[in-house]
Amino acid sequence: MLRFDTRSKKPKLYNILVLTLGAAALAAVLVRAGAPAALLSALAALYYLAVIALLLRAWVMQIQYNPYSYNTIYYLGFAVFISSVLITQVYLTGKILREPEVYRVHEIFHVLNGAVSTYLFVTFPFILLFSIALCVSNISLIRHEGRRFVNILGIILSFLLVGGALFFYFADMYYSGSRTEVMIHDLFIHTGEAVYLYFESMLVGIIAAGILVSRYEPDRDKDFVIVLGCGIRRDGTPTPLLKGRLDLALDFRRRQLEETGQDLVFVTSGGQGPDEVISESACMKQYLLDQGIPEERIIEEDQSADTFENMKFSKEKIWAADPEGKVAFSTTNYHVFRSGLCARRVKMRAVGMGARTRWYFWPNAAVREFVGLLTEHRLKQALIFSGLLLISAVLTVLNYTLLG
Repeated sequence: MLRFDTRSKKPKLYNILVLTLGAAALAAVLVRAGAPAALLSALAALYYLAVIALLLRAWVMQIQYNPYSYNTIYYLGFAVFISSVLITQVYLTGKILREPEVYRVHEIFHVLNGAVSTYLFVTFPFILLFSIALCVSNISLIRHEGRRFVNILGIILSFLLVGGALFFYFADMYYSGSRTEVMIHDLFIHTGEAVYLYFESMLVGIIAAGILVSRYEPDRDKDFVIVLGCGIRRDGTPTPLLKGRLDLALDFRRRQLEETGQDLVFVTSGGQGPDEVISESACMKQYLLDQGIPEERIIEEDQSADTFENMKFSKEKIWAADPEGKVAFSTTNYHVFRSGLCARRVKMRAVGMGARTRWYFWPNAAVREFVGLLTEHRLKQALIFSGLLLISAVLTVLNYTLLG
């Protein structure tokens, strides 16, 4: 099993850049030398395979360095996409070997140009199922939490996902006109598909990252466990959601004591909302006391109003007690990734664990992370996004001009 926080340096992707430049130079030399299409297609497949291997290696190294990072999403998301391109390229290589007089070098660029369309078609069942689950989850959330915009956002996204896939599929299939008109049409369609691809790949990466961190079990060597607060009942007792987080932390302490004999300190983190009779921290402290936890083993943090402040203020409490202490945090499974991001932003290495909850929270949590992805790391996203558009545009133009 992959272990978190076992690597001191984060991975770099310079090797993929070097590989790409080398592959492009080699391809240019072979094309000029009149190399057979089968050789070029096979080398293209090997290139994709190498890129996938490097992305997956970077993904593993990122998890070992810091799993609560958007790089975890990027690496896996694009590895999934390039895998679909690899499958297409291998299929094309087989066709070239069987019918070399029909499939020439031009066909390789044609397949590359249509790789995004192929990927959208292959992954449409996933998009459809996820969109249905997202609609159902949002309807459930509306029934339980009211008609807030954040609870309707998933329904809007699900219609955009399915509608976008169907639009590109039919727009790419039915079109006629002059060569120039078809090229311009394909240029807009393929660049639009590249935009869709970007969002879909990130969505796949977000879901995978969320599942990975929520199922992880921290090492039994912790000095502190932060229990992240959420809403409490009107009588000041924990809701089922909060009780799940507390019980998970209690179970972790019990197992750590059994395996290592090392006790830990609970940090109850959560302020008092306008409709709450006491702070969430006080509510959690009382629950822990009722479960037999000594008062000296509980630190209250009752000023935070959101997850970022949970981590920021809890870190201050922990460092005041023991700056070298090892930290875990307990939250709900769909909330682990977001909480881990917040912990790393305040420079605290804390490993999360997730309490089980109802399934319909998961799709909506993925949407929240998706929105978070769009609002953070703007420069990195702009570079990747621009690269996708440029590659798509260049391949379309090459397909209709230089190689047509």
